[in-house]
Amino acid sequence: MIIVTGATGGLGGAVVEHLLERMPADRIGVSVRDASKARHLADRGVRVRQGSYEEPAALRDSFAGAEQVLVVSGNDPAADLAGLHRNAVEAAVEAGVQRIVYTSQHGAVPGNPYPPSEVHTATEAVLAESGTAWTALRNGAYGPLDQVLGPWRSTGEIVRPADGPVPYTDRADIAEATAVLLAGDRALDGPVNLTAPTAVTFDDLAEIASGLTGRTVERVVMDDEEWMAGQVASGVPEPVARLLLTWYQAARTGCFAEAGPLLGELLGREPRSAADRLADQAAV
Repeated sequence: MIIVTGATGGLGGAVVEHLLERMPADRIGVSVRDASKARHLADRGVRVRQGSYEEPAALRDSFAGAEQVLVVSGNDPAADLAGLHRNAVEAAVEAGVQRIVYTSQHGAVPGNPYPPSEVHTATEAVLAESGTAWTALRNGAYGPLDQVLGPWRSTGEIVRPADGPVPYTDRADIAEATAVLLAGDRALDGPVNLTAPTAVTFDDLAEIASGLTGRTVERVVMDDEEWMAGQVASGVPEPVARLLLTWYQAARTGCFAEAGPLLGELLGREPRSAADRLADQAAV
């Protein structure tokens, strides 16, 4: 039995779909905040139980009988995410789970100026102290490239603060590889990077976009505070803009530069690259 948390979200839901292609539905379970939103999975034979990170007793029940649990990290910036993740880990241990797989973040190491990395390093420490086998999938940045690059197709410019190399990764690839790992015989212990095989900068992406469109796409580097002021003036709350800025700062100091082959090994094929994803955008 494999239990997936967050199965009504984007990543968790995609993992379940890939698991259904690889194993019988009655060996798959989901732990969700609102069971009614997982009715489509129950109808296909998946075990659906209510469980949220705020309710340890419900979590223990939803994890009962599981050999593995996929703990999908929370994303509420106002919540005590490290504490909630601890609840999930402790519930899995108490339920007798043999392995906990956690969706961590690429670059989750001490000293990373991007605040969410602190949540992931704290959660990985809880896992290391749990006494249970665990894997932390340090997933590469998989947000939409339009969100990362801005409206480059209409402006012909990538206008962002100074950056650094990042292996921008396709969320669909991460979901599939996670399911392959959960359903397969390969065991990975501790933290592992799950990223596209090559890290690229905004300069690289501007060059790729220029080649795809046949017109020059320029990379324009903005001063940090000037960019911040522009974000706030456009309606972005200052705390949100400040958080985004720390991501660029982390990238420029090399926190996300390391890429690796594991994603491709699990998929059995070459993962989609940033160039592939830009090509999709350019074709729209």
